[in-house]
Amino acid sequence: MGRVTERRRVLRIRDGEAGHRADTLVAEEPLEIRLNGKALAITMRTPGDDFALAVGFLASEGVIGRADQIANIVYCAGATVDGANTYNIVDVRLAEGVTVPDITLERNVYTTSSCGLCGKASLDAVRTNALWKIDDTPPVRIGTDLLAVLPDRLRAAQQVFERTGGLHAAALFTADGEMVDVREDVGRHNAVDKLVGRALQQDLLPLSESILLVSGRASFELAQKAVMAGIPVLAAVSAPSSLAVDLAAESGLTLVGFLRGSSMNVYAGEHRIVLRTAADGG
Repeated sequence: MGRVTERRRVLRIRDGEAGHRADTLVAEEPLEIRLNGKALAITMRTPGDDFALAVGFLASEGVIGRADQIANIVYCAGATVDGANTYNIVDVRLAEGVTVPDITLERNVYTTSSCGLCGKASLDAVRTNALWKIDDTPPVRIGTDLLAVLPDRLRAAQQVFERTGGLHAAALFTADGEMVDVREDVGRHNAVDKLVGRALQQDLLPLSESILLVSGRASFELAQKAVMAGIPVLAAVSAPSSLAVDLAAESGLTLVGFLRGSSMNVYAGEHRIVLRTAADGG
């Protein structure tokens, strides 16, 4: 399978001094996702956790929500270089009787590492295909002091970013702040799909007591993926988009942006946020 990182020779310039050296780069390769043998999507991703990525993508489309809805997942032998499998095509075969939503059957789309499925998403599609509602059963309440420490915990777990500086990351935390899983990818939406896919493979959906933290901005696609996985809280270190805020407000998702230390903006679902007051010692 493809490597997560690759080495390239670069001219390094520091304070006017120049010299050649080897640099470590994050790998980026295309992955074609097939559903029951039919091409569905192509995304640019960092190799690794490809089966989970495909499963998470299908979960975000509302196609599947349980592990037993998958018959099998295989790499296809059609994509080869010098006779060797590139491991860049994954085919997900659904179990007998699993119905594919029309919106998925009608699409054959190209996605990028930065934007996900550009232009395909809408609030109506999420309303139609969401398998779970985000509610307060069980109740989820998150303190601002807990939220404040999560970005540092995510950063400390980014092993490939430490070597390359070129990866997004997504992590799942419990409501107590314990990190459950973390994935890295050149695409922020791929990192979330890998998280959700791994959880689905373990039959953990809906993730109704989880916090999803992403290292970049909170796009509509990431809000969609949180909602489709039943995640009640999405936090991002950068800004959300307007459509992400609209989706969060409509679905009941708690959306936190610009999470940097004790500073943050809560754009929707503020009923889950517990403020630290002076009486608490803050």
